[in-house]
Amino acid sequence: MQFHTGGTTNMKILLIYPPFLEARVHEEEINAPPLGLYYVGAVLKEKGYPVEILNWARMGKTSDIMAQTLREKKPDIIGFSVLQANRWGALEIAETAKAVDPEVTVVFGGIGATFLWKHFLAHFNAVDFCVLGEGEYPFLKLIRAIEKGHPKKLTSVKGIAFRTQGRPMKTGRPLPVKNLDDLPIPSKFFDYQHVAFTRGCPGNCTFCGSPRFWGRKVRFHSADYFVKQLELLYKRGIRFFYFSDDTFLINKTRVIDICKKIIGSNLKISWFAISRVDLVSKEVLYWMRLAGCMQISYGVESGSEKIRHFLNKNIQPEQIKKAFDLTTRYGILARAYFIYGSPGENRHTIQESIDLINEIKPLGAIFYILDIFPGTTLYDMFLKQSCQTDDIWLQKIEDILYFETDPRLSEEMILTFGKKLRAAFHEGLPHFAEAVELTEEERFRELNADFLSRLAMTFSHGDYAKIERIPNKKETAMNLYRRSLNYAPNDRAYLGLGMMKQQEKAFGESISLLDEGIRFFPENDQLKLCQGISHMNLEEFKEALGRFQGMRDSNQAEPYIRECRKVLGTMR
Repeated sequence: MQFHTGGTTNMKILLIYPPFLEARVHEEEINAPPLGLYYVGAVLKEKGYPVEILNWARMGKTSDIMAQTLREKKPDIIGFSVLQANRWGALEIAETAKAVDPEVTVVFGGIGATFLWKHFLAHFNAVDFCVLGEGEYPFLKLIRAIEKGHPKKLTSVKGIAFRTQGRPMKTGRPLPVKNLDDLPIPSKFFDYQHVAFTRGCPGNCTFCGSPRFWGRKVRFHSADYFVKQLELLYKRGIRFFYFSDDTFLINKTRVIDICKKIIGSNLKISWFAISRVDLVSKEVLYWMRLAGCMQISYGVESGSEKIRHFLNKNIQPEQIKKAFDLTTRYGILARAYFIYGSPGENRHTIQESIDLINEIKPLGAIFYILDIFPGTTLYDMFLKQSCQTDDIWLQKIEDILYFETDPRLSEEMILTFGKKLRAAFHEGLPHFAEAVELTEEERFRELNADFLSRLAMTFSHGDYAKIERIPNKKETAMNLYRRSLNYAPNDRAYLGLGMMKQQEKAFGESISLLDEGIRFFPENDQLKLCQGISHMNLEEFKEALGRFQGMRDSNQAEPYIRECRKVLGTMR
């Protein structure tokens, strides 16, 4: 390990989120750096250290660019946020960094380093230190020890691991941060969209490493701290957030307090959250929707009670159905996480999941094959049964799929199960959308219109529009747009209907619908642009030019304006 001598106060630190080994199906789930990286950066900045965060999740195989960047920035210390799936990206960058500057100190942190610290230190010389668990203060203390050049002080820094006499050793896990509000607000220094109100999860699912990483006792920020973080980001133009807590709804009173403060602060934001189905109530959904919540993801996992029991997901079918019914009723999209390929999975258990899908009618769903990750009960079982060690991760793989360890399951079976689940969800979607029942409370009429038009846009021009298996997409979208307008005028609904009428070449109907929309939303450029294009298709170039010139952002309309002027000039 390298130590910098002297007491320099200009030690430069890079925090890097490395690229993943494989392309992602749901990139939005992983492309943003973990929030913990911003907390670490905020602690360091508050103490006066120059810190920069680099998001290299999408960098891929571009080592030349990485090397050039490292040469230009000349960091003294590089900290990596290591997950299981990006550990090879971290290792490759670490080796590049050492080639550029052999004196640079490389530190691995995050859930990957916490559970595989001995593996990294035993096999990869480019890794000097690992930070275990919550890294804010252990990393700060490590930097101070390095800065002062006192290797003997390392043993007093709880929560780190390093080599001593060539062998990996750790100083023990640090105590969790008791009062989360003692941490500096990261948004004072950085921009991001993933935020968290809590740390910890009371659940103990066999496939999840969160209980061992954060602990099962849930700790909370204050509502004031959390909303202040949002306010700072909002002032810099950020309007959409992921509330990334494992279980955001764990304390109903605190959640409602947050929602009221968001409303009271006039933050016009939208956000997604994650929760367990057994924590949902009408009251909390009421306030969440008013505060801008648009989607809640629930870990349903399986329709088979036997498999849910194995996964230690102690939820009941009636709780699942109630959560999805209530969430949808308040105009929040209820998304389901399903896991398949578990022990005992077969055609019958897959059918149980399909039956549950048809009962709860999710408007969004993600299907995962059961993975085995370090730090989970499932991984402990795997090591015991297979007589493997952590050395299995010397293979250039992201993960271990459970079915690969179970002779009763084959790849062909798993592929078939996945196709059946996705087909059932996609084929049922129009029915699920048609079955939506929303609260009739007067306060929610505009919100209901917004929810239905968003859902419609997904079928007509969004993700669902691209999926061939989904039947009756146009009819579903048209009905949803019309239902939206039955609640309240909605610019998205008028735009969607106008574009769909254009697709049908019913340009007169498109113009009429958009004209009504523009009366309600005279500043909406998209409505004017769409109507102008409909006029052009009817060769009404003078009317089209009037619409385009009435737009606030004329740059978007410029090619159409030129075309109209060209035609009108020729007609003269």
